[in-house]
Amino acid sequence: MPSRYSAHFSEIGSAVIEELTERNRDREQALAVSREVIRFSANAIRAVHRGDFDAARELIGKGAARLQEADHIKNSSPQIFNAGFMNDARKEFTEANVTLAVISGSDIPSIKDLGVDAAAYINGMAEVIGELRRYILDALRRDAVDGCQEFMDIMDEMYSVLVTIDFPEGVTSGLRHNTDAMRGVLERTRGDLTMALRQHSLEARLADWEKNQAG
Repeated sequence: MPSRYSAHFSEIGSAVIEELTERNRDREQALAVSREVIRFSANAIRAVHRGDFDAARELIGKGAARLQEADHIKNSSPQIFNAGFMNDARKEFTEANVTLAVISGSDIPSIKDLGVDAAAYINGMAEVIGELRRYILDALRRDAVDGCQEFMDIMDEMYSVLVTIDFPEGVTSGLRHNTDAMRGVLERTRGDLTMALRQHSLEARLADWEKNQAG
C-alpha cells in the first residue's frame, strides 16, 4: 500500500533524474569540447614552430568557437564547467594564443580577450616558456642566433610575473609546481644560449682573423 509520501518521492526522483540528465549531457559536451580544443591548440603550436602563423590562427579560431559553444555550461552545470579537463583545455588554448603572439611579434592577448579564468591563463603562460625554449633551440640548430636573446628576455619577464603570484595551489590550479619546473627550463636555456653565443662570437673572430691573414 503506497504511503502518504509516495507522490512526493516520485516527484523527488523525477527532479533528480531531470537535473542529472542535464548535467550528464553537459559533461558529454564538455568532454568533447575539451578534447577538440586541446587538439586544436597543440596543432596550432606546431604550426607556429613551422612558421605557419595563418594556419595557427585558423586552428585557434576553431578552438575559440568550440569553447564558445560550451559557454552555457557555466550556468547550467558550473561544476562541469570548472572541472579539471575543461581547465586543461582553457590552459592549452591560452598557451597556443600566447605562443603565437610572442613568436609572431603580435600583441599578447589578455585574460579578457581569451575569455578564460585567471588560473588557466597564468598556467598557460607558464607553458609558453617551454615553447620558447624549443623555439630558441631550433634556431640555434640552424645557427640563427639573431633574436634568441630577445626571446630569452621574454622568458625571464614571464617568469618574473609567475613568481609574484603567491596563492594556495587550489586557487592557482598548481601554478607553483609549473613555476618551479619553468625555473629549470630557464636555466638550461640560458646555459645553452650562452654557449651558442660564445661559439658564434669565437667563430666570427676567427673568420675575421683568417680574412686579415689572407689580406
